[in-house]
Amino acid sequence: MFDLGRTLLASVMRMPEAVAISDGDRVLTYRAWQDDILRLVAGLDRLGLSRGDHLVTVLQNRYEAATLHMAAQIAGLVITPLNWRASGEELDYVLNDADAKGLVFEAATAAMVVAAPFAAGIIGIDVDRDWDDLIAGSPAAAASRATVRDFSVMLYTSGTTGRGKGVPRRQGVERASAMAHVAQNQYARGEVTLGVMPLYHTMGVRSLLASVLVNGHFVCQHRFDPREALSLIVEHRVTNLYLVPTLYHDLLASPFFAGIDTSSVRKLGFAGQAMTDGLLQELDAAFKPELFVNHYGSSEIYTFTIEPNAAAKPGSAGKAGLNQEIRIVKLDACGPDDLVQGSEEGQIIAALDGDESFEGYWKRPDADGKSLRDGWYYTGDIGYRDSDGDIFVTGRVDDMIISGGENILPVEIESVLSLHDGVGEVAVVGLPDPRWGQVVTAFIVRRGDVDGEALDAWCLESDLPAFKRPRSYVFIREVPKSPVGKILRRMLVSGEYTIEA
Repeated sequence: MFDLGRTLLASVMRMPEAVAISDGDRVLTYRAWQDDILRLVAGLDRLGLSRGDHLVTVLQNRYEAATLHMAAQIAGLVITPLNWRASGEELDYVLNDADAKGLVFEAATAAMVVAAPFAAGIIGIDVDRDWDDLIAGSPAAAASRATVRDFSVMLYTSGTTGRGKGVPRRQGVERASAMAHVAQNQYARGEVTLGVMPLYHTMGVRSLLASVLVNGHFVCQHRFDPREALSLIVEHRVTNLYLVPTLYHDLLASPFFAGIDTSSVRKLGFAGQAMTDGLLQELDAAFKPELFVNHYGSSEIYTFTIEPNAAAKPGSAGKAGLNQEIRIVKLDACGPDDLVQGSEEGQIIAALDGDESFEGYWKRPDADGKSLRDGWYYTGDIGYRDSDGDIFVTGRVDDMIISGGENILPVEIESVLSLHDGVGEVAVVGLPDPRWGQVVTAFIVRRGDVDGEALDAWCLESDLPAFKRPRSYVFIREVPKSPVGKILRRMLVSGEYTIEA
């Protein structure tokens, strides 16, 4: 198997004059980008970075971030990207935890670096100041120094319930994940990808590597802005979008969407969280895509399942991906063979010997003990299989609402409410209640003139069991989300939101 450095070099040999990457006015062919990457490898050598060292980055989705990612693959460095919106305390934790030897930042993250004491003792690179000097020398040899067993990248989980966990992934695993991404999204040679999913997130990394594999054009967007994204789609004739549902929602909600020609976009993919039935319908009508993929996975194991026709089967996460085996075990399972029966809900687990799997968390045996058991990864997700064998993810073990002794998951309720014309966004949680234990509460961002009484009637008229309908509706300005668009239910439970005026 090729390592990722060899993969890049092979793509350059295959189509050296194809456009590889663009960032504003900068547009580089594969030949020109390889030259910059090899010059960067030599520059990192001069700074004293060696194979196996962790290079932490806090960068937006710019040309320099993508170039660093590929240079690290050739040099055998472990690229360790962190959310550029993180705090100095979070950065300091990651630098210490990863035993970082170098840190790359930009003007937008300079204050974070100052607030991280560990940063003062390691190699620092400011791409806005140091980049030209870093790539000014002679290029390194056009040969990869890494093997498929070397670590490629270490992503940090979001850490919504505590400190983030390092997820180290080897080059062979990363390449297998990218190959599966190409196959499962039916990418063709020369695909044009909107590179806006962050390169500190598995979706962003996959978009970059898949683009390299098919001699595609990776269109950098530093940070998501709907109007700019639409402009880039038109300017570069973007052919595929791979986004979290929140970004799709914001694209469609943009007042500029109606006037934009998006006909070049033929393939849609989403991951990161469930997409409501309402948004699925809107996207299918707006883009009329040839392929609409729901990708269900994680940083630890890239692909769990794939649903290749998401709009036709709302809510379905589909069947196991090319490199995976999936089981659903009882919520109180004693082991991986304690399977549910029929369409019973249980916890979804994934085989750890699949080609896309990590081998364990970085220096966290406690986390390994919780999630890795008997050769299986316990996802923490709850779901079931329908009569076709397709998996439906109904929530997180931690999101379960227990009201009056009944187990209730938010996703089903959110999908029903999302279909109401007056609902823009919705998030459902359980709030503490002295009688019921928890009471089902829907937080709504209005799109029209709607109130709780109308929404209650809507739920009662739907197929939603009456006991699952919300007992309270709260109308808020926006649903709190993580930087990659995941709903932060804990903030709703703790009251961290703004009531709509």
